[in-house]
Amino acid sequence: MRFALKTIGIAALALLPAAAIAGPPYDTDDPEPTELHHWEIYAFGAGTAHQGLVEGDLGTDLNYGLLPGVQLTATLPLSFETGAGTRLVRGDAQIGLKYRFLHREKAGLSFAIFPRLILPTAQRGFGTGRLRVLLPAWGQKDIGDWSIFGGGGYTINPGSGNRNYWQSSLAITRSASKRLSLGAEISRQGSDSVGSGGITRLGVGGIYSLKGPFSILASAGPQFEDGSRRAGFHGYLALGINF
Repeated sequence: MRFALKTIGIAALALLPAAAIAGPPYDTDDPEPTELHHWEIYAFGAGTAHQGLVEGDLGTDLNYGLLPGVQLTATLPLSFETGAGTRLVRGDAQIGLKYRFLHREKAGLSFAIFPRLILPTAQRGFGTGRLRVLLPAWGQKDIGDWSIFGGGGYTINPGSGNRNYWQSSLAITRSASKRLSLGAEISRQGSDSVGSGGITRLGVGGIYSLKGPFSILASAGPQFEDGSRRAGFHGYLALGINF
């Protein structure tokens, strides 16, 4: 798994100066829903490395344009962890609904809400065993080849020792060509449990469109936990299909 995580980072750097549009491969989401009656599917691997522990998810992210301005999302992951040993088990599934409530095409301005439910489907030792609710809002401003998008929200995180928390992020991307784009972001998540600190992430990423409906998406960067002197690392790599 350590090799897999390094591969994620290498792939992200290899795409530079590739750029990314909003949404995957970034932590920062966007207000743009999947096109009506179309699918966006991502077969992804995402992970973090911190203090000798590597953990993350492998899975599929399914997005469907259900109605004008409305996107239905389901994420089906397998969770992994390395340390004393390596484990790969069923993770917490997610379902969500993105609703774009404002879209001004000429002004390049959009806003949406994207509530999600994180279902307690993970095997014991992974996840929290409780239903969690994410309540974010996202906005985007397009200026020529540039896009600035960001937002955040509140996560309801019940369970013994857990804390509800706020999170926010901001990204900027630039289209380099019809096939290539690049971007960078910063994100912040508050403490989600007693004894843990908030986390700040920095990242760069890219998207390269292949022939047909396929694309490669990658991002990577450092992360910093409050109260810790050691930086961690996060990475994301996916094959996207849009049809």
